[in-house]
Amino acid sequence: MKLLFNAAIIFSIVFILIGCKDDRPVNLTKAREEVKEYYESGKFNEELTEVIKDAKEKFAGIGVKENSVVIFDVDETVLDNYELAKLMGFGYVYKMNKEWNSEMKAPAIAGVKDFYDFLLKKGFKIIFLTGRNFPEYEATYNNLKKAGYTVFDTLITQIGDEKKMKALEFKDSKRAWLVNQGYEIAGTVGDQWSDLEGEHHGIQIKIPNYLYKIK
Repeated sequence: MKLLFNAAIIFSIVFILIGCKDDRPVNLTKAREEVKEYYESGKFNEELTEVIKDAKEKFAGIGVKENSVVIFDVDETVLDNYELAKLMGFGYVYKMNKEWNSEMKAPAIAGVKDFYDFLLKKGFKIIFLTGRNFPEYEATYNNLKKAGYTVFDTLITQIGDEKKMKALEFKDSKRAWLVNQGYEIAGTVGDQWSDLEGEHHGIQIKIPNYLYKIK
């Protein structure tokens, strides 16, 4: 009887703790402050360093063929738009985003640039695949070059009705197209899972991003 009584007390305490769980969202100001602190304290770079270290280990033992390619996303993968995010209050302001892109202000993400150089030295081809629209092609191309990504096979943006596609659908379809063109995709690198999931992705390298999420 005593055992049953003790069990009942334990069950009641667990039930109360579960019932007291606060499921309210984090205050938006607090969330912004936490993201800002994470990026500016060096914690983001520490996490990225570990991601890149792991990525190099994964690619180190892979044989490289003439048609082997690694596909990179652009924003928050190879180009750093953190300063823009701060200007927009960690939200999204269409006009500010487009002006930033056209002015080619985004620097390289240093750790990813290092990984890009590592892949080039191994003999991999590089392709950039972005959800940016075709009118931004030239600015994006020049920003990549300005940031030090001077060697790549091509840059692919959305065009026409592709703007209506979800990110995962668009990128998956473009990778399938690249395979049909004769490329062998050794890996994909992106800050969103929609950059990496689907078919023909090879080794998936997820770059951390706490600024936004795209499906």
